Amino acid sequence: MIGMQTPGMMAMRRTASNRCPPRRTIAPSVPIQYPDALPGAGARPPADAERARDPPPCPIMTNLTALDVLLQESSDPDNPDAAELLDIMRSVRTIAVVGISRDPAKAARRVPSYLAAKGYDILPVNPFADRILGKPARKSLAEVAEPLDMVVVFRPSEEAGTHLAEAAARPERPVVWLQQDIRADKAAAQARARGIRVVQDMCTYRVHRAATAGR
Repeated sequence: MIGMQTPGMMAMRRTASNRCPPRRTIAPSVPIQYPDALPGAGARPPADAERARDPPPCPIMTNLTALDVLLQESSDPDNPDAAELLDIMRSVRTIAVVGISRDPAKAARRVPSYLAAKGYDILPVNPFADRILGKPARKSLAEVAEPLDMVVVFRPSEEAGTHLAEAAARPERPVVWLQQDIRADKAAAQARARGIRVVQDMCTYRVHRAATAGR
């Protein structure tokens, strides 16, 4: 008879109710915004309806994934991995920028300006400038007396090796970073053999954005 339940049917229902439901996060207090219904799309669901929401991705994993993408774009397969890049961007504070430009429109000026705005202490190195970013410009890296966490190089690849070797020889053993499209493989290999962290052909601006997204 319709509506009657046999003992077997009741046992099946009890068994099904004991199964673990799929994991999901419910956000009943957050109203969901729906766009106006498109022609033929039918009525929109009510705004106060409860909707299943996936948990937000872990920020660290998001940062590492974004950094992995940038590493794949770089031409140097020996660059530090994503976790080490994340550590570099979050731990360094004082950065000498070799080849920083006097021209505010150039990347060699815009990128250091961005890093300065993010709280890094930028020390300009340019033999043709007196002051950049409000600080006295040093003629060479040798004139930088302050301890350095990192040296960023904005010079052509044919000149970058000399600057990389000079930076790697400093007693504080700073990270040496050659900007996007700049490589000095021989000097980089020598520095890495001594335990110096060297990054080549990567943009500090893009890496910083990826490393700090969500913070």
